[in-house]
Amino acid sequence: MKLRRRSRLPVGTQKRLLEHFVAGTPARSAAELVGVNRNTATLFYRKLRETIAEQIAHEAPIEGEVEVDESYFGGHGKGKHGRGAAGKVAVFGLLKRRGRVHAVMIPNAGHKTLMPIIREKVQADSIVYSDSWHAYDKLDVSEFHHYRIHHGTRFADGTNHINGIENFWSQAKRHLRRYNGIPRKDFHLFLAECEWRFNYRSPAKLVKILTQWVNLPPPRSR
Repeated sequence: MKLRRRSRLPVGTQKRLLEHFVAGTPARSAAELVGVNRNTATLFYRKLRETIAEQIAHEAPIEGEVEVDESYFGGHGKGKHGRGAAGKVAVFGLLKRRGRVHAVMIPNAGHKTLMPIIREKVQADSIVYSDSWHAYDKLDVSEFHHYRIHHGTRFADGTNHINGIENFWSQAKRHLRRYNGIPRKDFHLFLAECEWRFNYRSPAKLVKILTQWVNLPPPRSR
């Protein structure tokens, strides 16, 4: 996606908005700081998220030691939490230890949903760690080496744990909480943003890579 071709904003304004996006500045505040209409900043932020989602969709499969888990995003109302919680957005994640994460919205946490994602995103012969959710039973008779941790008794047993992907869930939920509710139809874009932030980490690197993706001139070195 060539964002610059679709935007009439001056390049300098686009750069400032992009930097505010990376810094986590809400669109409303960024609009005021940069001097543009609030709707303009909101639309620009959306285009950035669309670009991120498009770019990370083409990343290569994960290999090595991989943690898998599901999580549920949504409000803090009363009722059931976790698997089967009503009104929540179900998300499945895969994390390469000491590497990148991949997360995707899912309709349910059954093996018919999860196994095709694992096979598409994880290379065969990789080591896959999971909790004791029954959908992962299929991994025991698959092309992967499967280890599971039983959270009912412990959360880690040496290298057998899923602490890495659970750390990503915590970071993603903390980031998304600031938006005070995200429409379900847009949630995949915000989820892609969380994945991108986790994978590239450094603000300077985030600015650099996003500047390249949206086809803006690179930032001047200081």
